[in-house]
Amino acid sequence: MGQTRLFLTAPREQAESIFSILDTHFEDEGLPISIFEPEEDSGVFQISVYTEDDVDRLEKRIQETLADVSPLPPLEREAVPEIDWVSHSLDGLRPVRVGRFLVHGSHDRHLQRIGDTAIEIDAGLAFGTGHHGTTAGCLAALADILKSERPRNALDLGTGSAVLAIAIARAARIPVLATDIDPIATDVARWNIRLNGVTSLVEAQTAPGFHHAVFARKRPFDLIVANILARPLMGLAPAMAHHIEPGGSLVLSGILERQRRPVIAAYGGQGFRHIRTKAREGWVTIHMKR
Repeated sequence: MGQTRLFLTAPREQAESIFSILDTHFEDEGLPISIFEPEEDSGVFQISVYTEDDVDRLEKRIQETLADVSPLPPLEREAVPEIDWVSHSLDGLRPVRVGRFLVHGSHDRHLQRIGDTAIEIDAGLAFGTGHHGTTAGCLAALADILKSERPRNALDLGTGSAVLAIAIARAARIPVLATDIDPIATDVARWNIRLNGVTSLVEAQTAPGFHHAVFARKRPFDLIVANILARPLMGLAPAMAHHIEPGGSLVLSGILERQRRPVIAAYGGQGFRHIRTKAREGWVTIHMKR
């Protein structure tokens, strides 16, 4: 069965409010939810929810969830065609420049410039091509950190495509442990690690939380980046404190702007101090030190 897209169209402010409500309500169900501007600079956005299950039931739930939104835009639906999105998306996937980093697909290798720290990541099964606000935000934070700090041992928790682990390894030439709870993501990460020539520096492991033996073997870290989600990040605060060296830098993302303060508070309670927060596309990336 193919996917169906349920979507609403609204001005930016209302669209962002609707997205926030839906994202919070369906966060634990793993439903893909997106917000985007179909026509650039139009100020009109679409909020989409994708499903392969009972569309009528989901439509009713969305309407119930948004019952207090007035006026509520019409909830529309469309069938998503069966397309090889991995190949198809490469046609329009432009390279991303963030600080010293250039994230590009294989079709854009020729765009590398002298001085670039180039990372080749094609759209694939794992999250992280550099185009999402959270990934780009982490790259920007890493670019700033590596200007003034000299970490020796790094962790990329929730590595996805391994773009951040590769960025650290290529820019700092230090060992990086890259972990993910999804074995498919780990396989993709290992492929990208080989593709970018950093197999001697980056080790990818499937590991939920901090319970895997690899963390005890590799700790302490003086640089940790975790692009996950706000709620699990808050729960991981004590373990983060246990695995990072005093003075080490922590980069957190996957956090909506409205979730910034609770995340900072959770880590402040573990002895971390807030350095800076940067916002990008409704998401924030937080830099903290312990």
